Amino acid sequence: MNNKSGSFNPIIAGTGSYLPKKTLTNDDLSKIVETNDEWITTRTGIKTRRIAADNESTATLAAQAAKNAIADAGITPEQVDMIIVATVTPEMVFPSTACFVQDAIGAKNAWAFDLSAACSGFVYGLSIAEQFIKSGKYENILVIGAETLSKITNYKDRGSCILFGDGSGAAIVQRGTGKARGIIYSKTISDGSGWGALKCEAYGSRNPVSRELANPDMIYMNINGKEVYQLAVRNIVDIVTESVAACNLSISDVDLFIPHQMNARIIESSAKRLGLDEDKVFINIEKYGNTSAASIPIAMDEAKRQGRIKSGDIVILVAFGGGLTWGANVIEF
Repeated sequence: MNNKSGSFNPIIAGTGSYLPKKTLTNDDLSKIVETNDEWITTRTGIKTRRIAADNESTATLAAQAAKNAIADAGITPEQVDMIIVATVTPEMVFPSTACFVQDAIGAKNAWAFDLSAACSGFVYGLSIAEQFIKSGKYENILVIGAETLSKITNYKDRGSCILFGDGSGAAIVQRGTGKARGIIYSKTISDGSGWGALKCEAYGSRNPVSRELANPDMIYMNINGKEVYQLAVRNIVDIVTESVAACNLSISDVDLFIPHQMNARIIESSAKRLGLDEDKVFINIEKYGNTSAASIPIAMDEAKRQGRIKSGDIVILVAFGGGLTWGANVIEF
């Protein structure tokens, strides 16, 4: 369907997700590091998280979520024109995880690439897909967020190991043929000067495998919790406010707010400052923990299956992550 500007509407035609079967509870973690269920729950809202099995990788998780999204959209893998995989835990240095997914699902007509924007990866991916659909170049784009964060988590660091889990989520962004406007607006921002707040420093060209690390823990994720909390709340509130205004909407027009599942306290604080009612905020971090780029597509798929997203609803996705990166998408379903 053409909109007033003469471009096509990038609708969310299908969603899918996949979570590993293995779970890691707060009580399990209390046997590994000095912590307990009450301490973790109070600070993060997390009760359990999923952990990839030894025979599971980012690509295998991503491929399963992709298959589910394709089925939900009612298309075939051959109809997919483009595959974007947002991840910070790629299958390997190269080839891209997206190429492994393309082969695994049989999307032989798609070109594929990875996107590294940490927790904001899926939001970034949707903004890219939006432009390719609006231009009329493609009809079906598969956007995936997939992570196996357990593979780069330091389980000796109680401040970070309590946060992260594994999982994958996906969406088919399609050239719309109905009334839904789909992705109405996207806003994406980066601030490289803040890279130190959220990072995993090895292995790359700065800290290659050929050189002994100054600190062996550089192979793991590192997070400055207090700094991230303050930055996340402020930037989430600002970008959501700006995005709503850019669409000539008000916060009261929002039917569902789906934030990156970083920390329940961050989500609740952001929602309160925005003036959002609790029933309009989707939170599932208690079950899965922080799954970085996978958290928003997992949450969106779950919300859709629970009937919390209906035709005509205005949904806002927002994320904040390493880079620093942050972004938002305003979508009419």
